[in-house]
Amino acid sequence: MRADVLRVLGVLKVATADQIQRLASPHLTYRHTTKKTPAKQKEARTASHRGAANDLRRHGLALDGGRTRGGEEVRLLTKEGLAAAAIDLDREMEEMGGMPKSGGRSGAAHPMTVNETVLALIRPKPDLDLVVGEPAEAVSAARAAVDAPDGIGTLISYATEVALPVKGTWKNPAIGSARADIVLTAPGDGVPLLFIEADNCTEEAVLIAAKFDKYARFFQRQEKDTDGIEKPLWRTRWSAPASEKYERVHPPVLLVFHQVGKRPAKTQMARVADLTRRHWQGQWHSEHGYHSYDRCIPVVATTLDLLREHGPAGPAFWRFGRDHREPLLEAIGNSRRDAYLARSLKAAREEQRRREEEEAARRESRRPVCKDCGQKFTDTRWKAVEYTHDWSKRQSHPHLCEHCQHQAVTAAAEQQAKTRAEERERQEQERLRQEAEEQAAAQKAGGWLSRFRT
Repeated sequence: MRADVLRVLGVLKVATADQIQRLASPHLTYRHTTKKTPAKQKEARTASHRGAANDLRRHGLALDGGRTRGGEEVRLLTKEGLAAAAIDLDREMEEMGGMPKSGGRSGAAHPMTVNETVLALIRPKPDLDLVVGEPAEAVSAARAAVDAPDGIGTLISYATEVALPVKGTWKNPAIGSARADIVLTAPGDGVPLLFIEADNCTEEAVLIAAKFDKYARFFQRQEKDTDGIEKPLWRTRWSAPASEKYERVHPPVLLVFHQVGKRPAKTQMARVADLTRRHWQGQWHSEHGYHSYDRCIPVVATTLDLLREHGPAGPAFWRFGRDHREPLLEAIGNSRRDAYLARSLKAAREEQRRREEEEAARRESRRPVCKDCGQKFTDTRWKAVEYTHDWSKRQSHPHLCEHCQHQAVTAAAEQQAKTRAEERERQEQERLRQEAEEQAAAQKAGGWLSRFRT
């Protein structure tokens, strides 16, 4: 339980015991349902995490951070607690992000919205084995939560209060830098990098829109990486797929509006969209049927209520410039361009296949034919009979296939052997004839000498 508290507060910075429990131990939500009132149920299911937070406080790792407007106590980590959480989360201290301003001293309205946004995006699922024996209604509710569409990422996929320096360093950003409420990195779920801003409908639209000027400056900042290559600063910290060669799109930003203040969320969305048009508006390519967003920021908006109702996989997200709501992955993507690229790729592959077939036909028409048997040369034979300066590799019968060449070579060898045998036979006969002539001559010469002596 102490580890749960450390990890959750390490990511969220400020949270209630209820939020810690729902994130770290969602099965507890479906226990203690027999308690008489919701308040007693909540007290029972959060008791363990409250005890763990109190224990961390006694060891100097956590603090009481005041109370929410609803009266719930909020917890936060000390510097030592943040360092301990960094170890549990396997993060460097520079990656932990800053602490939210004011915390619970002013009701923690903004941090609570940030936390609820993370919960609505993750949609933690309970372990059904841990609710065995609970009332049927509780088990049914837990099963419904498990069967519902998945969320995006896990707790460690998120970071809060992340500085985005337009100048200075990650640790010491210059004045005028942006600070993302949430940064989500979940490449396994199709979201390599997403910046999230939460608003309680209390800020003026102009102030929200001004944040995008800071985002734009941050995205445009270039730095040399460890490989010596200059690239956008954000790529030196986070990974993302390489963009298309003709389109260099910045990472997307999601706005989540929570209807706490008096400004209507829908009006806020429309006003911010109008004020930030220069940052997100793409260029329409009528001949291809899609927008390109070179150096633009994809901006998506939703409300916390829609996000809770539909989750990331549901139609809860409005991409600025479009006229309908979509699931998150479609909203931050460019489905029309993807479809065009898929068609272009398919057409290119078909054209390549056609060219290869034509080239194969032309090559086939040039394929040599054996002068003996009429069979076409194999690729290996064709290559073997090609001209080469190396005399040792030249073929003896380039007009014949390999089989016929073998037969021709064998026949020639047999003929040569027969010729050599006949030559040896002739030479032997000639030798014998010469010996006979010499013997006859010797006998004749011996006869004349005998008569002369007589």
